[in-house]
Amino acid sequence: MKISSIVLLVFFTYFLVVVYMYFNQRKLMYLPSENNYLDEEINFKYQEIFIKVDKSIELKSWLIEKDLIRKKTLVFFHGNAGNLSNRVYKLNELNKLDINILIVAWRSFSGNSGEPSEINLYNDAKKTIEWLNSKGVDNKKIILYGESLGTGVAVELAQNNLYSGIILEAPYTSMVKAAKRFYPWLPIKILLKDKFNSESKIKNIRIPILIMHGEKDTIVPFDMGKKLYEKANSPKKSYFTKDDDHMMTFNPELVNAIKDFIFKRT
Repeated sequence: MKISSIVLLVFFTYFLVVVYMYFNQRKLMYLPSENNYLDEEINFKYQEIFIKVDKSIELKSWLIEKDLIRKKTLVFFHGNAGNLSNRVYKLNELNKLDINILIVAWRSFSGNSGEPSEINLYNDAKKTIEWLNSKGVDNKKIILYGESLGTGVAVELAQNNLYSGIILEAPYTSMVKAAKRFYPWLPIKILLKDKFNSESKIKNIRIPILIMHGEKDTIVPFDMGKKLYEKANSPKKSYFTKDDDHMMTFNPELVNAIKDFIFKRT
């Protein structure tokens, strides 16, 4: 085979891969059926509610209600894989705090209809806050909590808004930079539809922020969380650990860091 034919074959193969990645990227980014979390017994009482976010889409959500009007409410935006049950081990610990908790499942997750995308997740989150507002909950009593993919959504909402605070667990600077770590041979900046550029937005957040990240994170590099912390405005607090991987261990130290942040800094 001539060299020119080999080059042409390589180029054509690369082109096909690029086309495949472009049209299937959201199937690779959003993984509602993947179950890679701990399954634990539920040790809290909750209401299963459905939040209308579109004409034909209602999001399954769990509400742990203690006192919506008088106590703060933590709104949990989960990551790109798994269902609500996969976060039980976190909710069991967060429930020990004197707060309400609302965790919402994105469209296409936990049996919800619809297709996920950056814009659609932003809409889901905004409608979730509006639902709380309709119940008499003021934004100043809401703490946004983002887990992995959900950190980009929490950052989007927190811009120029006066919430009680924002907590980011294993955050990325942008989806473009995160994807380049896995696919350095692809023109990610051109291909990627959902960019979630938290690095450019975090300067617009002027409420207390807590950033948590483990140095052994194999999905989102620790240096991304550290960079966001450096760029964040004060008041800010970090909880960085040497041994945690992507999903952090919800031990007493982490829970106390969240507790101190909620009740001493916001």
